[in-house]
Amino acid sequence: MLDSHKQNALVSRSVGTGKELIFLHGWGMNGGAFSQLIPYMQEDFRLTVIDLPGFGENSHIVPEPFSLAAIAELIAPRLPKNAVVIGWSLGGLVAQYLALHHANTVAGLITIASSPKFEQTLGWPGIDAQLLVQFQQQLAQDYRKTIERFLAIQAMGSATARQDIKAIREAIHAYPEPAPKALAEGLKLLSSEDLRQDIGRIKQPTLRLYGRLDSLVPPSSIDQICKLHPQADSVVLPHASHAPFISHPQQTSDIIGHFVMTQFT
Repeated sequence: MLDSHKQNALVSRSVGTGKELIFLHGWGMNGGAFSQLIPYMQEDFRLTVIDLPGFGENSHIVPEPFSLAAIAELIAPRLPKNAVVIGWSLGGLVAQYLALHHANTVAGLITIASSPKFEQTLGWPGIDAQLLVQFQQQLAQDYRKTIERFLAIQAMGSATARQDIKAIREAIHAYPEPAPKALAEGLKLLSSEDLRQDIGRIKQPTLRLYGRLDSLVPPSSIDQICKLHPQADSVVLPHASHAPFISHPQQTSDIIGHFVMTQFT
């Protein structure tokens, strides 16, 4: 059971003792998405889950403008000194920004199924721009149906896709629904943000974890990300899609644990 803490307006939930690991979730979700991974890691680390502003227990806090800088300014005070920040998908975009702009607090960076740029452009693999436009249009009509469709895309290709979708759905529904504005603005971040020219300046030890079956951060983007950030370690789970910590929690835990223990002990 995660203990809730409230400070500087944002709510966080923590469990365990040891090296501080901070988890940031993806678009449309909340920290409940990590509920299956936490039992594998809580004996060895201090795990803190922070719902992004506008989502979960922080759905009432929507910064204006809804930018990476504004989100990072709200999250940074919640980070313990020398924490390792672990960001999934959109949360990984936020985590990379934190590593760049709050380097004195962030000791290490781990991204899961994330990228410095999510939208596909000429010469850069990613999410089809038209798909993001469709999600933006559908949000205004039926938020729940849009989230369900996004969940289905995230699990696509995984042998356990049906179970994965059910697990994420049940986990995130235990917390408040996201603010409509955060959903809409979060999609805009996925389509507009581009940190490709910045990630080479990330100095902290970095692990980038991918799923080979991921259609949102396709394997064809991994080599390009490696060229932009050659200091980072990269691991690809061959049978995982966009949520490897749900389809393969033991494997994900082992990879993260080994990285942290190697780099920080």
